[in-house]
Amino acid sequence: MKLLRLLADLIYPVRCPVCGEFISREEGFCGGCRDKLEFWDGSFSVPGADDFFAAYEYDENIRPAIALMKQGICGNAPYAFGKALGEILRPKISGIAPDMIIPVPMYKSDLRRRGCNQAELVAKALGRELGIPVRCDVVVKTRKTDEQKHLSRREREINLRGAFAVADSGSVRGRNMILLDDVCTTGSTLRELTGILKGSGAERVSCVCCCRVS
Repeated sequence: MKLLRLLADLIYPVRCPVCGEFISREEGFCGGCRDKLEFWDGSFSVPGADDFFAAYEYDENIRPAIALMKQGICGNAPYAFGKALGEILRPKISGIAPDMIIPVPMYKSDLRRRGCNQAELVAKALGRELGIPVRCDVVVKTRKTDEQKHLSRREREINLRGAFAVADSGSVRGRNMILLDDVCTTGSTLRELTGILKGSGAERVSCVCCCRVS
């Protein structure tokens, strides 16, 4: 197995998603960038959700990795974030036994333009870390919305109202789930999705994101 990894590194070299330096396949970030990253240890809650967890503070040190994912150039970033979240969540969810991980969905035209859903890629990496199935068919985004970053907290809530729907309520009822997004600023997206999941009978919703904007 180690030989196969070494061969893979030679044929398909992996780069740090922050600075672009070559790293080994088992690393998330290079040593220099990893030392600069600040783990999130604040206090935040999403209305209706049972838990909230984040891996990193959103600052200039982590921003390049998030920016690449939002441009559809994901590289090693989903693995790096999935690995970090796995290390944080593993001891915290041992008694919860989540049934699934649900990534925040994108509207179909946005997905076509970007080429990938960064939340879905991170969710799949996290799912492999924790051994939890990822469900991308449970919730859907039903209409295009304005970019959240240009809106106030109140405008964000209005912008997202009614923008999501549960596509498979049978998979939600009575289940414990992890809801994953890449960046959390006000929590409006997670709040809207938590509301429809709980409204469809979800037993427990743990909100998780790669980075939290303080």
